[in-house]
Amino acid sequence: MGDVLAHESELLGLVKEYLDFAEFEDTLKTFSKECKVKGKPLCKTVGGSLKKDSNSLMIQKDLVAAFDSGDQKLFFDLWEGHIPSSIRDTDSLAQKLEFYLHIHFAIYLLKYSGGRPDRQELDERISYFKTYLETKGASLSQTTEFLPFYALPFVPNPMVHPSFKELFQDSWTPELKLKLEKFLALIFKASNTPKLLTIYKENGSNNKEMLQQLHQQLLEAERRAMAYLKRYNKMQADYHSLIGVTAELVDSLEATVSGKMITPEYLQSVCVRLFSNQMRQSLAHSVDFTRPGTASTMLRASLAPETSGPLQLESLQCSVCRGQAIEPSEKQRYRKLKDVPLLPSLDYEKLKKDLIWGSDRLKAFLLQALRWRLTTSHPGEQRETVLQAYISNDLLDCHSHNQRSVLQLLHSKSEAVRQYMARLVNALASLAEGRLYLAQNTKVLRMLEGRLKEEDKDVITRENVLGALQKFSLRRPLQTAMIRDGLIFWLIDLLKEPDCLSDYTLEYSVALLMNLCLRSAGKNMCAKVAGLMLKVLSDLLGHENHEIQPYVNGALYSILSIPSIREEARAMGMEDILRCFIKEGNAEMIRQIEFIIKQLNSEDLLDGVLESDDDEDEDDEEDHDIMEADLDKDELIQPQLGELSGEKLLTTEYLGIMTNTGKARRKGLASVQWSGDEPLRRPVTPGGHRTGCPV
Repeated sequence: MGDVLAHESELLGLVKEYLDFAEFEDTLKTFSKECKVKGKPLCKTVGGSLKKDSNSLMIQKDLVAAFDSGDQKLFFDLWEGHIPSSIRDTDSLAQKLEFYLHIHFAIYLLKYSGGRPDRQELDERISYFKTYLETKGASLSQTTEFLPFYALPFVPNPMVHPSFKELFQDSWTPELKLKLEKFLALIFKASNTPKLLTIYKENGSNNKEMLQQLHQQLLEAERRAMAYLKRYNKMQADYHSLIGVTAELVDSLEATVSGKMITPEYLQSVCVRLFSNQMRQSLAHSVDFTRPGTASTMLRASLAPETSGPLQLESLQCSVCRGQAIEPSEKQRYRKLKDVPLLPSLDYEKLKKDLIWGSDRLKAFLLQALRWRLTTSHPGEQRETVLQAYISNDLLDCHSHNQRSVLQLLHSKSEAVRQYMARLVNALASLAEGRLYLAQNTKVLRMLEGRLKEEDKDVITRENVLGALQKFSLRRPLQTAMIRDGLIFWLIDLLKEPDCLSDYTLEYSVALLMNLCLRSAGKNMCAKVAGLMLKVLSDLLGHENHEIQPYVNGALYSILSIPSIREEARAMGMEDILRCFIKEGNAEMIRQIEFIIKQLNSEDLLDGVLESDDDEDEDDEEDHDIMEADLDKDELIQPQLGELSGEKLLTTEYLGIMTNTGKARRKGLASVQWSGDEPLRRPVTPGGHRTGCPV
């Protein structure tokens, strides 16, 4: 009670402040009257609220009036005096608005002086704007939206320059004024927000985020605990089995000292017990234990260190059955196989049946588990075996002509099913053999293109569909199909507003655009919208996401091999724009831009370095497998208590017999090394380019 009394005045003041803010006038009068009757002190927190509101309205009117009259000095004096510096310096909305306000005052005389501005005053305004760009406005120089305006002070007549055409349209100033009025109303209202509401918002959001984090940590801990318990139980069972076998072997050794012979049948029975959990007993019965060294070789292999699962000894078993000697190098390979075991086989017929006819929640968990099996597998034989099992069992029904197929889950009404299907397709497309499997039926490409253009609810679904298509563009026949389907136009339209896109979407869409632009057909498509294409690429050159720069440079270099596009680029002053980046870029970027400028000023009709488009060779891609971490980010569903998911779901409900099949990998093309000095000239995917794979 003492704590309440100590802070009673402040608490009552908070209540009064909120009632005043929410305009509960009658309630406020009753509350104030009752506090007075009971002798409760009220903290004077809002005594001057009406006066503050009146002052705020006056300041807003003065700022808008200065905006309308073009009074630059008065406006920015009021702006800096009444807009808190914490907002001006850190809030992105305030910084962008201030940038455009400086442009407004810089060109005010050009727009509203009837074509005859006072030269001295105009020079002063331009100089003031230039000073702003070099000081406070410098922080926005890496933002695509504002980059062209840094050239404004150096252009003799901005009114006729194509880059600044929108500034002199009749609608530009009224739209900016509306943004200013909305911003001022928001800022001055926020400054009057009652403290009680602020406390509630802060505590509410913090608690919600903390609960979500704790729930996620609990699920991860439970999953790890189950995995550790499973490994512990297996190790304990193996330990007891080995102790029993060891005791018998010691007894047998003592018997041999006494002259008693060990029969092949006895060795066979010991090995059957030892390998009961690792190989079929029928195979153990078929081994010839009369051959010298057979049993010892198998025992050494079985007792080799094991780290993550059941022993995989198929190759060793075959050698033993044939009576072949095991070379030391082979023994090392077998030990490595045991360190990275093959995963259990699955019943794909049952899996596909449940993917088509099961509940949406079951479908989502199965798609997630199948993706995890691929993304978390160890590169090499383990992952190759998983992939070949998917392909040989036609997991996605790519070769099926049935009315209902797994592939149609891309158009499921369930957001989770659509997203997890897109993630699985993207994971398969990350591997060369997976791309080959998906590319054998054009309906996969058509479905992905349709999903890409229709998906507007779920960002991650669109990201994964886009990622899969970008990886498809490593294959020439699929490039051709995407160009014919007009995907270039869709990408250009998407990239008009790059700041609205996630990093993944931006990077993969630009990389896909570049891959399509490397083809003659793609460049001809770009020529139909040359002005828009060049505008989009020039804006992307200065984007803050530097991962996209090699693809922007590659696309620009490629399309500038078309004479009509070069003419359009020269007319819009592309060389001046490019030289702006030479001043700020790193050495690699500078060399690439120099190549682009050389291409821009070239008079060649064709780029002789590029390959012919006539060859539709299926294998025109580098044989690199890159599984990016984004495939498993931001999982949409989480298992409830007692609900199976991941590998446990697959091995509990869908265990099969010998559906894992091996297959020799295709031999990749000879790698074509990229120097980094020149723009990209061959199709790449962002994952492979980042990891330094040859392109």
